[in-house]
Amino acid sequence: MSNQRIKTPCVGLCSTVYGDLVCRGCKRFHHEVVNWNLYKEEEKRAVWRRLEILLVQVMGAKLDVFDATRLRSQLEQHKIRFVPEQSPYCWAYQLIARGARLISQLEAYGVALLPEFRHWALPELRDAIDREFFLLSEAHYERYIAPRFLLEGVESRV
Repeated sequence: MSNQRIKTPCVGLCSTVYGDLVCRGCKRFHHEVVNWNLYKEEEKRAVWRRLEILLVQVMGAKLDVFDATRLRSQLEQHKIRFVPEQSPYCWAYQLIARGARLISQLEAYGVALLPEFRHWALPELRDAIDREFFLLSEAHYERYIAPRFLLEGVESRV
């Protein structure tokens, strides 16, 4: 596995350049993508943490990581990059995102789908996870970030 530390949530599918306020690739907000290299480490950690919390929420509703040690070992063996400090549920996302078309026995990786998702094909599940993760990020933006920007615009006119 690459020993390079993952320095940014970017996955190379940025939609903010097309005007999205939330990136469909990494799920960061437009201003976070634009200002990432200017952020202090604590600001970057806050973004990473928010993304982790939202992704774990989505993943935990669809699967169980029953053997995190095995999952980590398999990721390393297959050279799939992941953030070791994050939840094993984020690792499982990396596994499914990179190997959805190749994996036939998810349990061999220490991961089991919850009963209501066992009939789903992994590519279909990967796409559903990605959509839900995006929708949660978008909802977070609308609830906590957009109102602040709206207020700032009103205050500057007063």
